[in-house]
Amino acid sequence: MVVIALASGTFVPAAYAAPKSWNTVSASTANADTPPEQGDDPTQNLVQKLTIHFERITASKCPLTFKIHGSFEGLPAGPQVIQYRLVGTEEWKTVNVPAHHRAVFTTVLETLDWEWDWETTAKTSVQIEIRQPNGLTSNTLYYFKCGSPGAEETFGATAENIGLTASGGPLVELVADAYLDSVQALSGAEVALVSRYGFRTDLNAGPVTYEELWNTRPAGLAVDVNAMTGAQLKKLLAYPNPSGWVLTPSASLRYTLEGGAVTEITLNGAPVTDTQVIKVAANYTLMGGWEGFPQWEGSTTVYRGGPDDTQGSGVVAI
Repeated sequence: MVVIALASGTFVPAAYAAPKSWNTVSASTANADTPPEQGDDPTQNLVQKLTIHFERITASKCPLTFKIHGSFEGLPAGPQVIQYRLVGTEEWKTVNVPAHHRAVFTTVLETLDWEWDWETTAKTSVQIEIRQPNGLTSNTLYYFKCGSPGAEETFGATAENIGLTASGGPLVELVADAYLDSVQALSGAEVALVSRYGFRTDLNAGPVTYEELWNTRPAGLAVDVNAMTGAQLKKLLAYPNPSGWVLTPSASLRYTLEGGAVTEITLNGAPVTDTQVIKVAANYTLMGGWEGFPQWEGSTTVYRGGPDDTQGSGVVAI
């Protein structure tokens, strides 16, 4: 259950109730106050969109060291200087963008160390603010292993009940999309696979609370990325576990099973060949063969920096 907002139509970000302040999260760029000493010249709005990504550095869940990567979109041509800071802090920092930047410029913004602090409110989220007139803020990264949010805090809302079926269903499909979204930018992952194992209950319609997220999928397993051939992927997808379940893919992958074999398979709409190498995201227990499916023998490690699957990048969604 990577907590991330998806453009699926079933999950929408919650509006922040806090008043506008430079130490709180703005509801949107449209009604955000102008940052101090920035004036109101619209040409100073250099960044059109900022997405931040989580990269795990330590193996332990808490204490934790992680990097925040920022992807800046909509930048004007030529070299640019962007000021940013962590929401809730006072220090502005600088990103120097080279003249020959691409449409999306990505760089490491922060490296943070978190541990459980029993004396103060434990940290559970990170957001980046850009110093420009529209008060642009990034998505929010949540991490719950070093602290629990308040009982009344919500992380979004579901437009309808997201059901869990005997073999997976809409909830597991949503989680597969969330897995992929959480690691794709930094790893190049193309598809994510999830099993029904470890899911406990539906996600009800309405505001989503930490308790609901935790009750739905509480294990907290790191999302990794391995590469395998199309032939290896077909074999894995055709394998039923002892309960008769097969794996649920992210929306990027579609396949048909007939007679215990994959007869058709496409990745982003294009047919998958047996020799094609595909980067696949999953939690490490599924890769290791501990969820009733085979160990991913013959696959190769691509990325081990993904979030815990009860955390993630985005506004929160399972």
